[in-house]
Amino acid sequence: MAVRGHRRLGFPVAAGVFAVGMAGTTLPTPLYGLYREQLGFSELMVTVVFAVYALGVIAVLLLAGDLSDQVGRRPVLLLALGLSAASALCFLFEGGLPLLFTGRLLSGFAAGLLSGTATACVLELAPPGREARAGLAATAANMGGLGCGPLLSGILAQYAPWPLALPFVTHLALVAVASVLTWFLPETVASPHRPRLRPRGLSLPPGIRGVFVPSALAAFAGFALLGLFTAVAPSFVAQTLSVHNLAVTGAVVFSVFLASTAGQALMGRLGVRAALPGGCLVLVAGLLLVAGSLAARSLPLLVAGALCGGLGQGLAFRAGMSAVSAVAPPEHRGATLSSFFVVAYTGISLPVVGVGALTLWLGLTGAGLTFSACVMVLAACVGLYVLRHPPGVAGVSGVPGASDASDVPDVRDVGDVPGVSGGEGTGDAGR
Repeated sequence: MAVRGHRRLGFPVAAGVFAVGMAGTTLPTPLYGLYREQLGFSELMVTVVFAVYALGVIAVLLLAGDLSDQVGRRPVLLLALGLSAASALCFLFEGGLPLLFTGRLLSGFAAGLLSGTATACVLELAPPGREARAGLAATAANMGGLGCGPLLSGILAQYAPWPLALPFVTHLALVAVASVLTWFLPETVASPHRPRLRPRGLSLPPGIRGVFVPSALAAFAGFALLGLFTAVAPSFVAQTLSVHNLAVTGAVVFSVFLASTAGQALMGRLGVRAALPGGCLVLVAGLLLVAGSLAARSLPLLVAGALCGGLGQGLAFRAGMSAVSAVAPPEHRGATLSSFFVVAYTGISLPVVGVGALTLWLGLTGAGLTFSACVMVLAACVGLYVLRHPPGVAGVSGVPGASDASDVPDVRDVGDVPGVSGGEGTGDAGR
């Protein structure tokens, strides 16, 4: 492994860079109501603007999922930060929907490049014996950064001048600092070379569908909840709950990502067999609380739903990712995890666009209740299925060298995801 750069700048610095980049992807969340007032578009258009972000992430997953394995971590991190800065500039100088769409698409490209590359970089820079701590740092940087974006912009928009400008100026300053730090990070890819980009499509090795399908559906349901909070929750808070403080809106969104981080950390203690069904059922409870908050017009219930649902999402997501990674053959692990994340990011986009469309007929409350019911049914079905059919490896075929279950890693003991630590061909899959 090559180590070019300042050795003192280890995984905590890389985690900080990771958090800054991810914060930019959720920075506009509390501001959508202001854009609606300024530009006069519908709730459906809010969700479409948000969903463009997921399209950018999916495009990168399918086209350039292993780019940093080829050219090195630092160049891809710098490219991702550059795209994040370009996205901030689009919002800073927006003059209508085209720049909003462009800004969200660039943000999706940045997140698609950043999350897997930064995860790999954080884990690779960990000194021997501190891999678990680095894995937790990567998780916290990812979800913590996503949560800090709306918290920062909500506070600045509510209590500082220039509500549609200052959040992005602040982010640009943070990106500049992160770029300087990235320049001095050690390079951990031994032999960078010219990239060979090619569309990869969705790919599953034979024999793992029994683990992949319920795990991916659990991720879909959990990411649908995240999509609801990052795209539509500000409108719920303002229009249904009559709370117009943007800092409060940012704090509500922050709470779901904070709980997700806690859930992912807790998964390591519970193991996959308990965390996957348990996470799905906790997610159902969270959605019940969200639905109750809309019916009762209660902000405390919405916060409780965010915390409970985020915890379930974190448990189920990391458990599902660990299970899929454990049963995927090493030579197909990167492509398999990329397919897993395509399903997850489809969950963060399509359902919330459906909510936006339903608001035209049912209003915000009716659309939110319909969404909650649909995702509850999906999560409950997945949770009950994996309770009856725990994710395991017995009978899994298509794993080279695995003549029986004992030859395959036991997914009950999977902590940090194998193959996401940046080995050749797998480093960027773990978004």
